[in-house]
Amino acid sequence: MATEYSTIQHRWFDQVWNLGNREEIDELLHPEVIGHGLVDAEGNTIEGVEAFKTFYDSFRAAFPDIRVEIEDCIDDGDRCVVRCLVTATHLGQGFFGEPTGKPIAFSGMCWVRVEDGQIVESWNSFDFLTVIQQLGLSD
Repeated sequence: MATEYSTIQHRWFDQVWNLGNREEIDELLHPEVIGHGLVDAEGNTIEGVEAFKTFYDSFRAAFPDIRVEIEDCIDDGDRCVVRCLVTATHLGQGFFGEPTGKPIAFSGMCWVRVEDGQIVESWNSFDFLTVIQQLGLSD
């Protein structure tokens, strides 16, 4: 049974990531959101909507055809966790250097805390080592 929290997670991945609806970020994220496991260019944890948008713009520039498929979703109180599969093609500048044109597929988990219909905190764990290997950026 879908709850408010799982609905927010599904909307987040479908609208923001799969469809590229950047304007949904302002509706779904609290202005002072903390994104544990996501870092800016200097290696700092993503804090705030504007910092997230910079991260998002860079990631989508590198992987414009990104697709996130939620494989599992569990709610508990004001928290929701999803396990997902991410597929994309490295077509643009941004993450992981010069575009390689190579497809990627990797798994991830995202645990969020929701207040008043917005994500206020997230804990993210994505298998970026697999991405580096698939792009041929490791030995």
